[in-house]
Amino acid sequence: MANLLTNFRTTILLSVALAVLMMFAFGRVAPGGFDLGFWQAALRWVHVVAGILWIGLLYYFNFVQIRVMPSIPAELKPAIGKHIAPEALFWFRWSALATVLAGLAVMFTRGHAYAAEVLSFGFAGGMVQGDQGFTLMGVGVWLAVIMFLNVWGIIWPNQKRALGIVVVDDEKKAKAARVAMLGSRTNLLLSLPMLTSMAMYQTLFG
Repeated sequence: MANLLTNFRTTILLSVALAVLMMFAFGRVAPGGFDLGFWQAALRWVHVVAGILWIGLLYYFNFVQIRVMPSIPAELKPAIGKHIAPEALFWFRWSALATVLAGLAVMFTRGHAYAAEVLSFGFAGGMVQGDQGFTLMGVGVWLAVIMFLNVWGIIWPNQKRALGIVVVDDEKKAKAARVAMLGSRTNLLLSLPMLTSMAMYQTLFG
């Protein structure tokens, strides 16, 4: 068992296999079997897992790395910039993409009318009474999309310059590091309202 757990790839693959086995078991006992509802649940699982990785890394950057970096001795900082940060940013940006794509897939499998209501903040149906839930869910969805675009359009391009993946002079590197930090802080700011929208909507409206 210890040998299994010391290997990251083996551990995560076994965890995924166990999760797939659990999904299969749910499909066997679900009222509709392996129907559209089952696949919505499977896509929601992907959405949640990817979202945990994305937001978890966002919080790591903001709660730990950005705050601690100024106090790290200069001779140790290259280890962060050359090894830890690039690896974290790889999982950060791709988990952001997976989260958004899986979330959109869940939304559209619930029907085009539902997707239209959410994306239009409830105005697609003329904003009749009871559509305010769509408004609040729409806020969360669009905040997530903004955060995703921020990751790929601002944070990652500037991090490549700040970390030396794209070679620029010291002045541009310092500017890129600040822009990336501000982009990350923007996503931190938006993350709790976004998560509130998702959690509250699913609990109260389903």
